[in-house]
Amino acid sequence: MAANPQIALTGLARALVQQNRLTEADAVACTAEQQNKVNGFILEAARRGLLSERDVARFAADTFGHPVLDIAALDPSTVLADAIDRKLIAKHHVLPIAKRGNRLTVALADPTNLRALDEIRFQSGLSVDPVIVEASKLGAAIEKNGESAKESLEALTGDEFNMDMLEQDAPSAAEDEAQAEVDDAPVVRFIQKVLIDAINEGASDIHFEPYEKYYRIRVRTDGTLREIAQPPLILREKIAARIKVISRLDISEKRVPQDGRMKLVLSKNKAIDFRVSTLPTIHGEKIVMRILDPSSAMLGVDALGYDPEQKAALLAAIQRPYGMILVTGPTGSGKTVSLYTCLNILNKGDVNISTAEDPAEINLAGINQVNVNEKAGLTFSNALRAFLRQDPDVIMVGEIRDLETSEISIKAAQTGHLVLSTLHTNDAPSTLERLRNMGVAPFNIASSVILITAQRLARRLCSCKQPMDIPYDVLLEAGFSEAELDGSWKPYGPIGCDKCKGSGYKGRVGIYQVMPITEDIARIIMNNGNSLEIAAQAELDGVADLRRSGLRKVKAGMTSLAEVLATTNE
Repeated sequence: MAANPQIALTGLARALVQQNRLTEADAVACTAEQQNKVNGFILEAARRGLLSERDVARFAADTFGHPVLDIAALDPSTVLADAIDRKLIAKHHVLPIAKRGNRLTVALADPTNLRALDEIRFQSGLSVDPVIVEASKLGAAIEKNGESAKESLEALTGDEFNMDMLEQDAPSAAEDEAQAEVDDAPVVRFIQKVLIDAINEGASDIHFEPYEKYYRIRVRTDGTLREIAQPPLILREKIAARIKVISRLDISEKRVPQDGRMKLVLSKNKAIDFRVSTLPTIHGEKIVMRILDPSSAMLGVDALGYDPEQKAALLAAIQRPYGMILVTGPTGSGKTVSLYTCLNILNKGDVNISTAEDPAEINLAGINQVNVNEKAGLTFSNALRAFLRQDPDVIMVGEIRDLETSEISIKAAQTGHLVLSTLHTNDAPSTLERLRNMGVAPFNIASSVILITAQRLARRLCSCKQPMDIPYDVLLEAGFSEAELDGSWKPYGPIGCDKCKGSGYKGRVGIYQVMPITEDIARIIMNNGNSLEIAAQAELDGVADLRRSGLRKVKAGMTSLAEVLATTNE
């Protein structure tokens, strides 16, 4: 792998390369993968198996002359988290652990982060003594010592809302006052805390849910919902009103659903968008906030989990001057991130890219994004017609829903444009049959579609994973061949630790079926062949189906067999 000349190695990465502990190509790859995250280089190097976090910590200690500490063995009650602003702790991933005289001992994973040390020194007015700790253990310690959302609410509200409002039927004067005081500082800070906690946890959605007897807040992380707080029921109107204000929704309208957006600016270079949806229920307005992190489109195709041959086929397709690429899968399977990863690769100064979405989920500079608005007459088909008069090179359609949109998209793909879009089908072969059922002529399908990707998201095993003894017959039934079950490997399973909050899983990995449209498949389409015939030919062409791709992830230790069986159970 050739080093990326645009990535300048600094700090630990540079020192490791200079000491021949890491190749420059590997260091550049890890830096590029996680360059916007604190300690991202260390965690990525450990994830790839290049260096363990312990090795990096010992190297940093030897090279820069600082002691090493196992922070997991430290008594949490001795941590001086309040010695510096919590914003600095979150921003630089540091933790003050001791103070003696005018000297403050600070745990950190990267001693080359001189900016963090300078800011701590300036804010505290103390001399700083760094100690080196492992990055993931430091993250767990910071999280353990941080305020929970519920603790934050109790600390902010105090006794003001310590009232039993569960038995009331009609809104009280206190509730009316709570609704009016939309900008109440404790609620503002509480909502901000919930949002930041969800972002730090890697959540995709936040649910604010009112019920008759209680109010709860849940977050969806790695596809699973988990409750994080139960604020007092009296706050339901206040929380809803505040969220609607910052999302520019009508706070007086509570009878119909509303959709809005908001942006949370974390720093000069980091901002997170939220898509907000309100729904009137019998006990108040339920609000769901979808977290839209633009950095997810910047991860690169390597981070999505494609197998080498799948990645090669996808990259070859998006470099074609014209044709249609379709991404298919259920809601929440990562289709948008896959499409935007491709658009990010194509987003260059000499390429004109236009997208029509409902709505645009990820904002990317250099791409002309249009939100469809059917009430105003701006449908997918109308947007596509307008795009064709805008001298486009690449067009992305959020979803092909009807014959009109599909015919315009295919016509664009046949006349010198690269078109990317999505469909809701179970796998790649059935996508072609779906187009035909919409009314698209087989000739147009065969002459325009160049590649179809079906995908799912499976939970990735946490680092606490352990080998599992799964019966031979069960592995055979799952789809492994006898040749694969040669005893040279063992499947891993979830265990649970503080890092993954006991679930055994941390993050998600994509499972893909990448099917290029070969001449043989095109011939089957022209002859009105069904999805079973297309699937059989794809297998002859070497295309792995979703189950086979998932089993490869099991063999590589990325995920568990149970997760793959649940995800690819058609």
